[in-house]
Amino acid sequence: MTLMSEETEVFGAAPGQRCAVLFLAHWRTPGPGDAGRSARAVTEQLAVLRAQGWLLSVDGILAGHGHRAPDTPFVDTPTMYETGFSHDVDFVGMFEAPTTSDALNGTLALERAGWARLLRTEWLIGPKEFLPVVGPASRPEEDDWGFFALWKWNSAWQAATAQERRAYDLECDTAFSSDVRDGAAIAGRYRLDSASQWDHVGVWRVPSVAMVQTAMREHTRVADFRFTTSRHYIGRRTALGDAFRRK
Repeated sequence: MTLMSEETEVFGAAPGQRCAVLFLAHWRTPGPGDAGRSARAVTEQLAVLRAQGWLLSVDGILAGHGHRAPDTPFVDTPTMYETGFSHDVDFVGMFEAPTTSDALNGTLALERAGWARLLRTEWLIGPKEFLPVVGPASRPEEDDWGFFALWKWNSAWQAATAQERRAYDLECDTAFSSDVRDGAAIAGRYRLDSASQWDHVGVWRVPSVAMVQTAMREHTRVADFRFTTSRHYIGRRTALGDAFRRK
């Protein structure tokens, strides 16, 4: 895969074929007794996908790339982020599949198992472009907020020279370095341009909403947004099983 922008000190190219399975979801109103049956069937299908090499949470994506202590046990609990308090969707989340084909087939299997009866979902699928970045300030257990950034390059980026784009990447690197120092764990970057209006998605695990607000001020300072059109979601981590039981 050709990179849309070059590697930097913060971001390195991801090898292999792993693929994001991003979902933006709204609750449906299931029929009488259907919520429990559908939730159980979805849970069973997620276990099948895990056995096939899927990672089922942002935490799993970060831990799956070696960003945890060797003696720290980790269980990849299927997870999403509750966003309905401030956004037009109820949940946002991301899984990672071994390949694009696995992502497509697994998404269809989830929908058929009962996901579609519980949630009306926009799925966004695309290959992993950059590796995760995690610093010592990240706290996997305590940091239970997620920040999801979708963006596409605008006409100014299209018109920019290679030198101007490179200078921009290095300026943004300053802000990303600050984010990592402040506790953001960045789950890499993924390409979405083959099948959506967006070029990329980046997902952070963060300690608080306030940390994201501080980060956005720094990204504004380095003029990160002059070359992009973006959409952001922020939500609080919740296990899928817990969310289904509350429904």
